[in-house]
Amino acid sequence: MLMGAASPPLLLPRSPLRGFGDWLLERIAPAADSPVPALAAPRMELRVEGATVAYANGHVALREATLVLDRPTICGLLGVNGAGKSSLFKVVMGLVTPAAGSVRIAGESVATAQRRNWLAYVPQAEEVDWAFPVSVRDVVMMGRYGYMNSLRIPSAADRRAVEQGLARVGMLDFADRQIGQLSGGQKKRVFLARALAQDGRIILLDEPFGGVDVTTQEQIVSLLRELRAEGRIILVSTHDLASVPGFCDQVALVKGTVLAAGPTEKVFTPANLARAFGGTAATQAAGAGVTLVPSPDGAQLVMDAEGRLLGQLQPRP
Repeated sequence: MLMGAASPPLLLPRSPLRGFGDWLLERIAPAADSPVPALAAPRMELRVEGATVAYANGHVALREATLVLDRPTICGLLGVNGAGKSSLFKVVMGLVTPAAGSVRIAGESVATAQRRNWLAYVPQAEEVDWAFPVSVRDVVMMGRYGYMNSLRIPSAADRRAVEQGLARVGMLDFADRQIGQLSGGQKKRVFLARALAQDGRIILLDEPFGGVDVTTQEQIVSLLRELRAEGRIILVSTHDLASVPGFCDQVALVKGTVLAAGPTEKVFTPANLARAFGGTAATQAAGAGVTLVPSPDGAQLVMDAEGRLLGQLQPRP
């Protein structure tokens, strides 16, 4: 489970002090009428340089990986299972310390970025216990824990950030619903709302399109574009290669290291995809002038001569 020290927990029980805390807050805390803090200086930059990740069992999951995102962007993180994508996420979130190399965020250490709530994470559905008795509102409020004191008594600003986050993803009407009662797409939107409530400057999403319908996917992509326009850096780990050219302006291909990274039109090519996923970029569809590249789900990506994705052929049943 990819959770950093300053990241909100995936699910926690409702605090028994909540009612008392609300009563106490009304008496000791002034109303916070100022808006939720907006993005401000410094300009965000994610700089992973020469990072090597090795685990106690001797396995080296990532070797001398370099990824620099120095402006607002949506970057797709692509690679087969076991390629090192999760390890790259972990080193960015501060869950593992690189054996070599460095990670800097806006020129600061990961620990400083965590304390300043710059890093937000949207998990895979498999990482969450959906049976846990917690409401949608409580899940989104977890994004505000980094702004609270040890009693975790939410302020008016915290409540407003939660309301705004839920409203932005269209889930305000579900605020008091138990999280496990939602559909797959609704759950994704709730965790996006948590990242919004946290006001994360760098947002990492792990398979955000898994188990969602086309409409929800389009809504998520639209929101990611808005977040990029607000000055945020968004790193999306996905196996849905067919959607990548449509919403990622940058791509990083991972296979034990970062094989290639940069603008989508330059990196998302048959040759690079073949390096990351196997197969051969020289396999040509007879007489059609296109290249077939294997994708992780067994389908074949259909690429034209200039590296543009034309579509995909699903594997035979």
